[in-house]
Amino acid sequence: MSLVRVHNFSVSLDGFGVGDGQRLEAPFGHAGQRLVGWAVPTRTFTAMGLHGAHEGSTGIDDVFASRWNTGIGVEIMGRNKFAPQPGPWPDEQWQGWWGQNPPFHTPVVVLTHHPRPPLELEGGTTFHFLDAAPADALARARELAGDLDVRIGGGTTTIREFLQADLIDLMHIAVVPILLGRGERLWDGVEGLEQRFGIEAVTSPSGVIHLTFSRRR
Repeated sequence: MSLVRVHNFSVSLDGFGVGDGQRLEAPFGHAGQRLVGWAVPTRTFTAMGLHGAHEGSTGIDDVFASRWNTGIGVEIMGRNKFAPQPGPWPDEQWQGWWGQNPPFHTPVVVLTHHPRPPLELEGGTTFHFLDAAPADALARARELAGDLDVRIGGGTTTIREFLQADLIDLMHIAVVPILLGRGERLWDGVEGLEQRFGIEAVTSPSGVIHLTFSRRR
């Protein structure tokens, strides 16, 4: 069976995957770009058109960043990763943060309590809006992915819910050397995770600790 994977998800030293006060002008809340700053200068993000003002990246960061799309047939993401506002859609004009040619190039399942018709954009990306529990969303994603793997793209709540449902096989978390103090924590409610996963740590000269969680068989 295909694997369920998480890649390049960043958390602060105090465990926050997003800052407080998410909104249109601040997709990561008060964290700004500090959580994703390690990834912006990598070759992978540059190839995706996500350029930043940072200078060069380390080889280790490049290696981890590049694994995000290999063998992936579909992504599942939460509503907050797709759009800045919760609740009913004011209209269907919002098409995500990524423009007409998003970097996914696969189907994407967006979890929302307010489904809407599929949104087909350039490059092979079609957003499907689904109101479903993690297991049901995964079943639909596997239908769309064929024999390829499923990526859980975030945000924090979505990854945590899939961990709580014991549906993730492989997970890469980048621990960024910042303290946020407030926001949404990834690790709440997933005590004992180390009993289900083998955990390896690789430290980058950028200060990021790359944690790889592999399900114990």
